Amino acid sequence: MPTERIGPRHPIREFARTSPARAAALVFVLAAAVFSALLALPISTDDPRGTPLIDAIFTGVSAVTVTGLTTLDTASHWSLFGQIVILLGIQVGGLGIVTIALLLARAVTRHLGVQSKVFAQQSIGTSKLGEVGTLLRIVVLTTLTIEGALFLLLLPPFLLVEPNWWEGAGNALFYAISSFNNAGFSVHAGGLEPLAGNLFIITPIALGVFVGSFGFPVFLTLIMQRWNRKRWTLHTKLTLSVTTALLVLGAIGWGVSEWNNPGTIGGETPIEKVIHAVFASTMMRSGGFALIDTSASNSVTLLLTDALMFVGGGSASTAGGIKVTTLAVLFLAIIAEARGDKDLRVAGRSIPSEGLRVAISVVFLGATLVLVATSLILASNPGTSLERVLFEVISAFATCGLSVGLSAELDGFGKIVLSLIMLAGRIGPVGLAAALALKQRNLFYNLPEERPIIG
Repeated sequence: MPTERIGPRHPIREFARTSPARAAALVFVLAAAVFSALLALPISTDDPRGTPLIDAIFTGVSAVTVTGLTTLDTASHWSLFGQIVILLGIQVGGLGIVTIALLLARAVTRHLGVQSKVFAQQSIGTSKLGEVGTLLRIVVLTTLTIEGALFLLLLPPFLLVEPNWWEGAGNALFYAISSFNNAGFSVHAGGLEPLAGNLFIITPIALGVFVGSFGFPVFLTLIMQRWNRKRWTLHTKLTLSVTTALLVLGAIGWGVSEWNNPGTIGGETPIEKVIHAVFASTMMRSGGFALIDTSASNSVTLLLTDALMFVGGGSASTAGGIKVTTLAVLFLAIIAEARGDKDLRVAGRSIPSEGLRVAISVVFLGATLVLVATSLILASNPGTSLERVLFEVISAFATCGLSVGLSAELDGFGKIVLSLIMLAGRIGPVGLAAALALKQRNLFYNLPEERPIIG
């Protein structure tokens, strides 16, 4: 009898246990389908004409992948039910591919196999396989704790600016979840532009985006080691240092580029310009909120934003992109090559060659996805400038959400391409890195070495 009961579930159990990364990718796709179907219901919109299916799919995918790109105004088109569905999609997607994979494996198999634990060890950063059992609780509690703290910070200012207390509380909760998960969805017409002068609102939102981009490996290290920097993992050190450096460099670059632009911050005071620059630099990493009309930015700013969006945030975080540690490894490889060093060394540690191979693969995958998606959209939407298409595609791949308004203008095929690139951006780099880290072939022979001419 027990054999008959377990038998039919065997393929699913084996798939969840041996292929957690693929199982997580499948769960993301299924979750996007479920939330898209909910958004397609008449109850999800205040528009008597309903929601076109392609727009419901686009929004559902954008929510689950915590991107924030929209084809319909979130504040005016969606009903309260629709906004709640979007918020739930953000929360589910924000937990991330690793958590979903482990939850699936544990729910189906009732325990975590060695393969699943190794997957978590590689992706989350825990040093012991025995710690993986408690990792789910830490991830969920950390997420809810930070979101709760952001809600408490945002509640008083929203109660002051909204006409009803329930609207203030609802907006505080929405932005707390949306900011920590780097989603970029806004329930105000025009986004955050009407709230640009309220530091008590934009500061917690920027803080939530910044902290959310660290990733659960960093949170786990900080929880276990506190401020004992000597015991921090190399991943934590690289993530925090590169994230801070990109924030500063991004703010300087954005501020200098837009300082005299009358379409953005040209008419603001110097202090307000600095605030805008810091906020914009934080959002370019994956936040997606904007205090100005992004389409009014000059070409240099858009190019800088493209670069920072492509990099993204920390590994196993709610941010997208190729990840800051990938950039760090490539930069260290360049320095090592310039010095003639054989190994990549930093902070008293040596990075194995496998790490460099994974970093190169992730960058190449990301660049290929962006190139293909950009080409397809340009071909199906003639007359659209390369600058706008490239910006929107990188924003989708990096699950950032900053937009020059192109998403709403695209035809159905273009929206499908952006939806697929959002899914690929949320699943691809992390899934590829995990797969490359776990799949190794042992060869029992060597071939003669020959070095081609490079460069």
